[in-house]
Amino acid sequence: MIAGALATGLAASALMPVKPAFAGDRLTIVTWGGAAQAAYRKAIFDPFTKTTGIKIIDDEWNGEIAKVRAMVEAKTVSWDVITTPTSSAVRMCNDGLIETIDWKKVGLDRDQFGDAGKFDCGLPQAYNGTVVAYDKNRLPNGPKTIADLFDTKVFPGKRGLWKNVSTKLEWALIADGVPRKEVYKVLRTPEGVDRAFRKLDTIKQHVIWWTSGAQPMQLLADRQVVMTEAWNTRVTDAVKQSGQPFEMMWDAAVGGWQYWVIPKGTPRLDDAYKYLGFAGTPQTEAALTRYLPLGPGNRDAMALVDPAVLPDLANSPEHYAVAMQPDPQFWLERGDELTQRFNAWLAK
Repeated sequence: MIAGALATGLAASALMPVKPAFAGDRLTIVTWGGAAQAAYRKAIFDPFTKTTGIKIIDDEWNGEIAKVRAMVEAKTVSWDVITTPTSSAVRMCNDGLIETIDWKKVGLDRDQFGDAGKFDCGLPQAYNGTVVAYDKNRLPNGPKTIADLFDTKVFPGKRGLWKNVSTKLEWALIADGVPRKEVYKVLRTPEGVDRAFRKLDTIKQHVIWWTSGAQPMQLLADRQVVMTEAWNTRVTDAVKQSGQPFEMMWDAAVGGWQYWVIPKGTPRLDDAYKYLGFAGTPQTEAALTRYLPLGPGNRDAMALVDPAVLPDLANSPEHYAVAMQPDPQFWLERGDELTQRFNAWLAK
């Protein structure tokens, strides 16, 4: 179904008037590398080049805003479009490092991107989730809720957690009884932060901290942990590519949007908009799910997603209903302070 829809979308795109492509027409698109880069190439880059004649040069980054800042300030912008998470997109937008999106140039209906489309400086391209993963052979009956992550009596053994303050404070409060919609209200008080760290104290001695996305799957495979924080794309890949008996627990999964953004000052602005217009179509976003379980930003894309893929997407209706929606503004305001406290807590 997706392949047919994609073919239809490409055929329609081919009928749209575009300026002739010349040998010098090219765009540098920057993503995260690895499996994601390969997926973007198959679902977006190659079809875009075939449709428009504009060559894609793909590059990788690790979210270094300083690199974008240096390019923009020196007026030597060589990256034309970047994929970036909400927090970084908001920071770059506030600092004037990326373009305010002109939706008329994109040629897509902004309303089709829901609340994520209200952000002025990017096009929502993918939604991923931070989940709790476990080996179903070892834990056939759970965990079921985020409170189980903190229940070492019912689920004894080590837990894997990302060595980063984000998600930890939110999960700690939810496990301690705070409703999802009130988490950031509570965290904005000193008492709320203290409460979150007290809850984290209850599992501190049971945690193995990881720092790179591949580690949690290895920790599970090696039976060093009974459950672990992980990114849903990594879990799906471990199951499909390596046959691992892993499951995801979606309760309080922390969702996150990835945006396509355009660095301010790119000399290829018009072609960058053509890329956004192509990448954001329902057909293209649905096609990406064939290669990587990233939920589409365009709401019309969901109807084109293979039903077999839906259980792996963080923004499927079922998973989105129980997710924890992060507050990027909170982390922009309090991130440095809470990171310092988290690091001090780890060192105790």
